[in-house]
Amino acid sequence: MPLEIYKRGSVFWVKGWVEYNGRPIAGPYRQSTRATTEAGARDWINDETQLQIRRHLVGEEHSLRFADAVNFYPATAKDARQLLPILDQIGDMPLGAITGALLKSLGRKLKPNACTDTWWREIVTPARAVINHAHEHKGTPHLTVKRYDKFERIAQDERRGKTSRVERTPATRDWIEAFCAEADPYNAALARFMFETAARIDQAISIEPSDLRPASCQVKIKAQKGHPEGWITVSPQMMAELVALKAKRPKNLKTGQVLSPRVFGYGSSTGYNNRWKTICKRAGIPYLSAHRAGRHGFYTELVVRQGVDPVTAAKAGRWSDATLPMRIYAHAETDEAAVRARFRTSHVQTTPVKKRKHRKTKKDQENE
Repeated sequence: MPLEIYKRGSVFWVKGWVEYNGRPIAGPYRQSTRATTEAGARDWINDETQLQIRRHLVGEEHSLRFADAVNFYPATAKDARQLLPILDQIGDMPLGAITGALLKSLGRKLKPNACTDTWWREIVTPARAVINHAHEHKGTPHLTVKRYDKFERIAQDERRGKTSRVERTPATRDWIEAFCAEADPYNAALARFMFETAARIDQAISIEPSDLRPASCQVKIKAQKGHPEGWITVSPQMMAELVALKAKRPKNLKTGQVLSPRVFGYGSSTGYNNRWKTICKRAGIPYLSAHRAGRHGFYTELVVRQGVDPVTAAKAGRWSDATLPMRIYAHAETDEAAVRARFRTSHVQTTPVKKRKHRKTKKDQENE
């Protein structure tokens, strides 16, 4: 019996077999289509029939389309937003026909005014994750994609008339002190905490009073970017600042929900922005985001200014790869003119050693 639809409550279900040339090739089915309309249920039958016929003819590893792989990929809400426009472009393509070059070419179609870093992060990475997830679970081909090179990045920057990878200014001790002199106790402590620990803003604003261990000067920070939740050690002065803050219960501006008590009083990772801009303006210093004040400032302070070895600094800042912060977070602070001037500096001339003249003796004259 070919697939038929029937209604259970408000949802349409399907029963029967998928047939090819009058012969059943998949089934039996008795499951929900999750469609509340007959048209939606028939679309489900059509998609399932095409999938099973492809599997029957070429095998499962060659039959899955990108859209099929997306259906069983554990996508987050953010992933889903990024995958929707990609589905419109390559949803019907078999996974084996999708190449790295094809994924990279989608950037110009979907985000013509974005830089190659954005293309990689919002198009190539989520699409590749779907394809390789299917590889792990269904045995479809694995996909490796080569990153955009500098020539591709520069060419796209010229097309959009904007330079990507602009050098970021890290915080200095002077900047931190100027900021804290004008800031309220909560924002002053937040800036010092991030500069000292390299914590991310979302980790910092999520700290609750129960996450503090004053006796051992330890603070618990949440898991993020592939790193597990853990305890970090802070200076006694920093701990004293944190303990002195009276926790606040911020409100979620979207839902109106009152959140649990927070040490720094913020409920979202962007809530500090306007306040920090005001503080910087009053202090007469350039505005730096929490990321520049924290992770960029932390690593540059240790490695460039204090000469701490990169491996130790990376471990203290919870980077698993010591080469990553050297590429991204270490900012040179030597004046270029001073470097060039070194080539114009006269070398110190060594004073030649004068040899004492040898006076001929009477014996030397006889030998001549």
